[in-house]
Amino acid sequence: MPAAPVLFVASSGGHLAQLWSLRPWWEGRDRLWVTFRTPDAVSTLAGERVRWAHHPTTRHLGNLLRNTVLAVRVLAGRRPAVVVSTGAGVALPFFAVAWLLRVPTVYIEVYDRIDAPTLTARLCRPFTRLFLAQWEEQRDFMPTAITVGPLL
Repeated sequence: MPAAPVLFVASSGGHLAQLWSLRPWWEGRDRLWVTFRTPDAVSTLAGERVRWAHHPTTRHLGNLLRNTVLAVRVLAGRRPAVVVSTGAGVALPFFAVAWLLRVPTVYIEVYDRIDAPTLTARLCRPFTRLFLAQWEEQRDFMPTAITVGPLL
């Protein structure tokens, strides 16, 4: 049986770019991406396995429900080894479903939030096994985080 994939979940744009920068780590691993179908994501993820999420997610109950169904299908279909995200809102249903299925989750706080956690980090906190910070200052609001340094 092949190794379980790494599931990367992120909004397109900067969130996706930060996960993409981890390429030396994930390049040799089986992986699956979940993001929004935007021109930058389509271009960046050409040749990758991708499941397109529904957007906008912020304050859009219908898309939250659609993305929750997508999370159930993706996570139950081939249970990943880990779910990794930099946010934003699309991460929440995937982290909640992963938690229910006992799939480990890793949340990387985005590089441009130094004074306070993002809303997604606060919402995903109960479902997150490991928090990573890109700046030491982020540990002021995420004291259990491990600082890994800036990804971009």
